[in-house]
Amino acid sequence: MPGMSVRGSLRARLLAGSVVWILGALTITGCVLGDLFRRHVEDRFQAELRIHLDQLTASIELAPEADLRLRTDLSDPRLRKPLSGFYWQVDREGTETARGVLRSRSLWDATLAVPPDGPRDGEVHVHRIEGPDRERLVMMERIVRPEEAAGQPLRLIVAADERGMTNPVREFVGLLVTALGVLAAGVIAAVLLQVSVGLAPLKRLREQLAEVRDGRSRRLEGIFPNEVRPLVDELNAVLQHDAEVVERARTQAGNLAHAIKTPLAVLGNAALREEGPLARLVAEQVATAQRQVDYHLARARAAAATQVPGLRSVLRPAVEGLVRVMQRVHAERNLHIAIEAIPGDAAFRGEEQDLQEMLGNLIDNACKWARASVGVSATVRAGELVVTVDDDGPGLPPEAREAVFARGMRADEAVPGSGLGLGIVRDLAQLYGGRIELGQAPAGGLRATLFLPAA
Repeated sequence: MPGMSVRGSLRARLLAGSVVWILGALTITGCVLGDLFRRHVEDRFQAELRIHLDQLTASIELAPEADLRLRTDLSDPRLRKPLSGFYWQVDREGTETARGVLRSRSLWDATLAVPPDGPRDGEVHVHRIEGPDRERLVMMERIVRPEEAAGQPLRLIVAADERGMTNPVREFVGLLVTALGVLAAGVIAAVLLQVSVGLAPLKRLREQLAEVRDGRSRRLEGIFPNEVRPLVDELNAVLQHDAEVVERARTQAGNLAHAIKTPLAVLGNAALREEGPLARLVAEQVATAQRQVDYHLARARAAAATQVPGLRSVLRPAVEGLVRVMQRVHAERNLHIAIEAIPGDAAFRGEEQDLQEMLGNLIDNACKWARASVGVSATVRAGELVVTVDDDGPGLPPEAREAVFARGMRADEAVPGSGLGLGIVRDLAQLYGGRIELGQAPAGGLRATLFLPAA
């Protein structure tokens, strides 16, 4: 159904847009938080290195023997553990550079290979170097000139394993991704629930419209939210207006019929009291006019009924009532009129009077031609009501079946009738979007199959 595709497309677009927005927002949030945490860790890591460098600067001194030494050990115990990943080193600069004249116990017997760099006195530089255990180190250096060293520059170096900075960031990013993933799943589930709840009134509205269309209801009923209620009220107003327009049209058509039939009845009765060719001509023309009025009124009624939603006429009671009438009309012939398989819920989506008009013509026609029996059956398939009327009469050859639908055409002038019955049936069926087909009945007579929209 087109309505289903539109609703499904709207729901898909809402969900897709929400998911893209949520994932995009959480991705940006994750990137920003991860970058902020990385900078925070780097700042703290470098701040710790600077503390060690400041301690090293404050502790270095020249011994009386002209050797360098530390007045006090640095406070971090990791600097005393071999290959712990935290190191310090003092290089003597000058015409000949002496590497590692002082170094932390954690370096053991290794020295740090620092890049050739010339920071100004007191200036701090940061580098990435390879450590004694081939690990990546973050190194911080400073050039100082102790007074007691006669102005000879010293390069003070502290370094730490880079994993002390990258591992916390990696762990935080892992936790952040997990947390944001759980948050995204929860938000998407909430959006899915919200979209489903938000579109539920439209689904109920569609079901209500389907009930109106199928004839189970004449208006939209139920509790709808304030956002949808105006639409429901407008639809109910349209349905009510259409019903009133059709009712006025029916009333006018009925009034017109009565206005025409009364003078025709007067003319017919007057012609019956007279004799001669003129009286017979008047009687015949009055009868023809009456049949034409009935025919066109039936078409007008059906055309109006097709514009009204919610019409529903149950089939079985209509057939049973017509069979009782036909048994009385054709009582002298002792016909057996059988109602065969008709589902109890089979219904026609249209006016009950039009259904009786079509079935009455078909059953009456079958009774006129039948020898002993007439059968009526019905099925519902694929939204279509299929009614079959069989008789055991002489039937019709294939080449003559289309001709009997012409108005005034009769298969046999000896059989009473106006020749309008099958034409009316076909016209009414077509107005409702149906059709009628003629074929051969199992007993050899005529089979009339009527296809109508099912309710």
